[in-house]
Amino acid sequence: MNNPLFFMTAFLLLLTITVPARADDPLSGQKAPAVWTAGEAVAFALRNSPDSLIAEQRIASARAVTAGARSMLSPEIGLSSEYSQTDNPMYSFGNILNQGKFNNSIDFNNPGRTDNLDFKIQAQYRFYNGGRDQAALAAAQAGEGGTIASLAVVRQQLGFEVVRLFLAISQNQETVAARESAVAAIKASLAVARARYEAGTLLKADLLTLEAQEAGSTEDLIQARHSLELTKRGFLNLLGLQTGKVVIDPHGTVDQEPPKKLDSTHRPELQVLDKAIMAAEAQVRQAEGGRYPTMDGFASYQADTGSVLGGSGNSWMAGVRVNFSLFDGGRTASGIALASSKLSEMKEQRAKTELALNLDLQQADLEYRQADQRLLVTEKMVATAQESARLSRIRFQEGVVLSSELIDVEKRLTDALVRQSAARAMRQTAIANLRRAVGIPQFETTTE
Repeated sequence: MNNPLFFMTAFLLLLTITVPARADDPLSGQKAPAVWTAGEAVAFALRNSPDSLIAEQRIASARAVTAGARSMLSPEIGLSSEYSQTDNPMYSFGNILNQGKFNNSIDFNNPGRTDNLDFKIQAQYRFYNGGRDQAALAAAQAGEGGTIASLAVVRQQLGFEVVRLFLAISQNQETVAARESAVAAIKASLAVARARYEAGTLLKADLLTLEAQEAGSTEDLIQARHSLELTKRGFLNLLGLQTGKVVIDPHGTVDQEPPKKLDSTHRPELQVLDKAIMAAEAQVRQAEGGRYPTMDGFASYQADTGSVLGGSGNSWMAGVRVNFSLFDGGRTASGIALASSKLSEMKEQRAKTELALNLDLQQADLEYRQADQRLLVTEKMVATAQESARLSRIRFQEGVVLSSELIDVEKRLTDALVRQSAARAMRQTAIANLRRAVGIPQFETTTE
């Protein structure tokens, strides 16, 4: 089979076969661990949280835009086919010529009815357009890089929020334990008070005071348990889970170290803006390309056959086309001005963001220092309150201390334990926030 049309058609059919790009299997149906550690929670959230998955889809969209811009640098190849019948003198005479059936007996004014089946392959390539296609590709690549950097922003914030809620759960659990201890202590003192009341060594008012304190301590315990449950629900939501039981490892608490160097220049937010500036610079170059001419090359090959005349013929055409705009009403100049203003805006936005990130880092450092000092104070407070409560309970059993004094001592102990738990969680949260402000992962084993 030597028909060139057959080989061209087969070749084009092979070109139109697209091989789908490899895509990683989506992480679906992940099984939550029975007991959470902070590191496992962060890693799980980075894979499963809707925020992270949305950012990944945006990256896929940006890559598609880049692929579209890159395709503008490639030639366009097309295949077309058409069948028609006509008695129009001009078109009918053209069919006769294309099929190689012209002879001197043909009447030019009335060549008769003809038909034509044509197959045509054509190619077109833009050799030059002032660098607009290259600039568009550069802008798309910069946009893709900015989208990837924005994923890092989402992951860093997500990692910090997971650690913060993990610590909040730990703190609330310790608060519940402190409230339970307070209720147990009051119940024990109330049992002693009732025995003394039965023995006639305690006034009814003192007994009622202790009973009222028991009710108040029980109410505090209920509120602490409610706060713990709400924190757990928020923790599950952050992980992208609708339901589940939250059990954190008491020995798997957050043990991050504060960053050794306080520097916010590596924050992904700045990387996003750097890529935006690169994209804006490319868009300026793209707009400036409108001042230059365009040059295109084109070529085509066509095969014509007809059943009425029984003829066939092949033809080709190739050439170069140059276009230059002499006047466009200022459209190119306004496009350049618009792109230039956006570039200037991006640069100023980066300077503003850099100042804001530096302030964010300074605030995070001050919060960490404050939390560190507060933890030392609460440790001393707890030690003093525990010893005071121990002595007061003994003295109350001996009838030396009034119930009101014992209540005050128990309140101070509970308050000290709650303060210590809050200070401990605040210090670890401050470290996590400081790592976020510097732009480093919460845990070295996770990618944020």
